[in-house]
Amino acid sequence: MDSDPAMRWQVMRDLTDAPSELVAAERGRIAREGWGARLLDLQGEDGQWAGGACFPSQSIYQSVKNQGQPWISTLPTLQLLHDFGIDPHSDRVRRAVATVRDGCHWENAGQPFFKGEVEPCINGRVVTLGTYFDQNVDAIVARLLIEQLKDGGWNCEVENGSIRSSFATTINVLEGLLAYERATGGSRESIAARRRGEEYLLERKLFRRKSTGEVVNPVWQQFSFPTRWNYDVLRGLEYFRSVGDAPDPRMDEAVNLLRSKRHSDGTWLLENTHPGKVYFALEDGDNRPSRWNTLRALRVLRWYDQTVQAQKMV
Repeated sequence: MDSDPAMRWQVMRDLTDAPSELVAAERGRIAREGWGARLLDLQGEDGQWAGGACFPSQSIYQSVKNQGQPWISTLPTLQLLHDFGIDPHSDRVRRAVATVRDGCHWENAGQPFFKGEVEPCINGRVVTLGTYFDQNVDAIVARLLIEQLKDGGWNCEVENGSIRSSFATTINVLEGLLAYERATGGSRESIAARRRGEEYLLERKLFRRKSTGEVVNPVWQQFSFPTRWNYDVLRGLEYFRSVGDAPDPRMDEAVNLLRSKRHSDGTWLLENTHPGKVYFALEDGDNRPSRWNTLRALRVLRWYDQTVQAQKMV
């Protein structure tokens, strides 16, 4: 609670069950003060952040590329505003999104921002953002349904010959399809595709190879925030929490991993910050207690434990 409005309102909603009017009032502060207002202030007159959609303008990119992938362009900035839970209906946010819609185009082929581009890992995030900010993303969803692979997931590397899915691409698409379904009701095809994508992750217990049971990537056992386009176990668990169904037993190992990483003071650490230029830090750095990871972990465990306990009482 001793933090930014973007954090406080989520703690109030997800952990303390504060009255809805108090939660809404706290949420309303995000666009006026703190992290959310700071990001809105940085939007350019062209409707973009740092002059670009996925990457900053060429002149800015050349000056920061040695720091890793820059996180100051339009896509990662809108992702942060979404993760903060900024009120999409506030006048200030509506104006900001309208200028993105009218002025921001993808580096790929100049497509308008909310029309998407060619990579499903990007398009999944655009579906999430378009749905959240009340923009039409029907065409992107239709494209993603066609691009689902036989194993149930998605992969940005299909254009380079890959025929197997990627955890990272799949989680980005799943989050988008869930948001779209919540906002529009979805379609029979989109719901079925989402369920197949979930099965892709569950068959692999959220971090293991289906073929051998080996951990796919040990880094996925380290938790980051912001997650950007990357996958990790906590992000996978957060997705299933947001779905709201009863926990599948195949995620039990992932939940046990989450529990094991809680420290004696009750916190979880920030473990894997993705390098690159940012406007400002949200945490104190890796290997330090993380408000964001602690919030996310606590609400996953609350959902998991309450649901499991309710099942035992039936």
